[in-house]
Amino acid sequence: MIALFTDFGLAGPYTGQMKAVLMRRAPGVPIVDLFADLPAGDPKSAAYLLAAYDQWFVPPIVFLAVVDPGVGSSRRGVVVKADGRFYVGPENGLFELVLRRAKNVRGWEIVWRPEMLSASFHGRDLFAPIAARLAVDGPDPAMLRETEIRRMDDWPDDLPAIVYLDHFGNAMTGMRAAALPPGARLAISGRVLHRSMTFSDVPPGGAFWYENANGLAEIAVNTGRADGVLGLTVGAPVAVC
Repeated sequence: MIALFTDFGLAGPYTGQMKAVLMRRAPGVPIVDLFADLPAGDPKSAAYLLAAYDQWFVPPIVFLAVVDPGVGSSRRGVVVKADGRFYVGPENGLFELVLRRAKNVRGWEIVWRPEMLSASFHGRDLFAPIAARLAVDGPDPAMLRETEIRRMDDWPDDLPAIVYLDHFGNAMTGMRAAALPPGARLAISGRVLHRSMTFSDVPPGGAFWYENANGLAEIAVNTGRADGVLGLTVGAPVAVC
C-alpha cells in the first residue's frame, strides 16, 4: 500500500491531485491517508511523528511524505528504504529519525524528471510517480541513483517539544514515553503534569500526560482540550522533571 504523510491540509486540491497520479500509475494499490495536517512547513516535527507511526505498517509499504518548504530549491528529492519500508520525499530531515532508528537502510536520489515539473508541487509531479513505481515494481535504476542521505546529526533522539495537535486538542510531543525515566513529570505552560495510564484516571478537567497508542508522550485533559486549557502550540518546549 501507499501511505500519505503530508502538511497539505484537509481541504483544497493538493491531496486529490496527488491521489489521482497514484491511482493512474498504480491501479489497485491501496492508498491510506495517514496525516494530511502535519505542522505546515515543519519537517523536523514531522520527522518524529513519522518514526513513531511507520512501525504500525508492515512491509511492503511506501510512505509518500511531503513536508517541503524548500520545494523548487536545490534540495534533492530522495527515496529511503529502512527495514523494508520505502519513503519518498524531500531531503530536508524528514527521514532523519527513520534512518537513525532503522537497522538496515539504503538511500537514492531521484534523478528522473517528468516532462512537466512544476516549481511548487513536487508532491504531485515528482514524488507521487516515484511512489507509484516503487509500489508496483520496486526501485528503478533508470529513475534513482544510490546515494548517502544528508543527516541532521544535531537533532536529538527525542524532541522535548509539542510536534502535533490532534482533532481532540491533545498535544503529542516528540519524545518516546519509553525513553523517559520512571515517574517523570512534564512541565509546560507553567504547569507540571504527572503521568497517568488513560483519561479516566484523572478527574474531569484534569491535565496529565500519558503514553499514546503510538509510543509518544502526549499531553491531554480529561473531557477537555489540552491546547485550549494549557495554551499549547506546535513547537512549545516541554521540560522533563
